Amino acid sequence: MSVLVGFDTRLVVQGVGAAGAFHARQMIDYGTKVVAGTKPGKGGIKVAGLEELPIYDTVDEAVARHGANTSVIYVPPPGAADAILEAAAAGIATIIAITEGIPARDMVVVKYVLDRDYPDVVLIGPNCPGVITPGQCKVGIMPGYIHKPGGVGVVSRSGTLTYEVVHQLTALGLGQSTAIGIGGDPIKGTDFIDALTWFAEDPGTSSIFMIGEIGGDSEERAAAFIQECVEKPVAAFIGGQTAPPGKRMGHAGAIISGGKGAAADKIAALKAAGIAVAPTPAEMGSTLAKLLA
Repeated sequence: MSVLVGFDTRLVVQGVGAAGAFHARQMIDYGTKVVAGTKPGKGGIKVAGLEELPIYDTVDEAVARHGANTSVIYVPPPGAADAILEAAAAGIATIIAITEGIPARDMVVVKYVLDRDYPDVVLIGPNCPGVITPGQCKVGIMPGYIHKPGGVGVVSRSGTLTYEVVHQLTALGLGQSTAIGIGGDPIKGTDFIDALTWFAEDPGTSSIFMIGEIGGDSEERAAAFIQECVEKPVAAFIGGQTAPPGKRMGHAGAIISGGKGAAADKIAALKAAGIAVAPTPAEMGSTLAKLLA
């Protein structure tokens, strides 16, 4: 089984510039069904290295001509919010926004419009590495070769730590059902509870690894949800444990302020919910392995 992306994914790449074209090639080579790309005002062009990929002006055309059902967005920050809403209006069910640096004000509008007009659309990101179901489909920028098909569902705010835990799990013989990078921005489409719900309901997922960060209260809310609603084994790690209060660390959402968002509080909430917490990044994979043993 898979969550969000799999053999039935038909992907349109929005923003086939340098980055979009590079990663489109990587996704195609992995086996993802990339059916089209978009580049407004440049429809019909051939992109070097992607000569087989039809390029259109709009997502509407990609949906009408190729049945695209998923979008990945590499559009630069000033136009990325409009690209998200364009995909939703065209009937795309799953939108994965890789773009970093989308203004928070733009994302407030996106969230409002999606909630009001497109409640069934799933938005992953922005500022995320994407989603991969190993052996089936990868949508985003993650290195596909470190992944292995299996039963561990991974959900993470951190792209780099996603790669690290997946590498460790694969080395331990623990494959992944789907890995979801939800991104570290304070305003995003999908949060932990959404992904945890999907993994809890997915028969192909037998255990879960969750990676959180300082800032906000998403991890505390996720801990309460796991304790009440998730019966599968769950392990976790919290990044930013040495960050000083008031210091922004990496992601826009990773900031401790107003007495909230500290790593110690998140770790305490996870442990109180019965979740195994890895003490260091190097012990993420082994922490889940010990739990499963």
